[in-house]
Amino acid sequence: MKPSLQPGISLVRRIPVGKEKTISFMGEEGRVYATPYLIGDIEYTCRNLILEHADPAEDSVGMEVAIKHLAPTLPGSTVEITATVTAVEGRKVIFAVTARDEVDTISSGSHARFVVDKAKTVERLKAKAEKLKTRSPG
Repeated sequence: MKPSLQPGISLVRRIPVGKEKTISFMGEEGRVYATPYLIGDIEYTCRNLILEHADPAEDSVGMEVAIKHLAPTLPGSTVEITATVTAVEGRKVIFAVTARDEVDTISSGSHARFVVDKAKTVERLKAKAEKLKTRSPG
């Protein structure tokens, strides 16, 4: 990680809410931005901020999400997500996050990510896959 990854830096991302990011279980008139997509968009906003300050061999993985989904967002709206670094504890990066649509604050909370070496992570995943192959059923 570069020394520029410090508390106080932030990233704002504007995301259109298309039909594919909405719930369908309440029918067409009940479509709103689905919480899993909101959380995913928050995670990617935080990841993108880290990548601006990461070395080429680094990326990050999510490790904690504490998000409140406060208000519905209709399809066709645009959500503005703001992620601000509140702490850097070694390779753990903690963010305060908020999201707004054109009318309301729709979300607030925190997210933590862990900066990883991509090659080392792939090796750990391969080792786990091997353990799964040799594991006896039942």
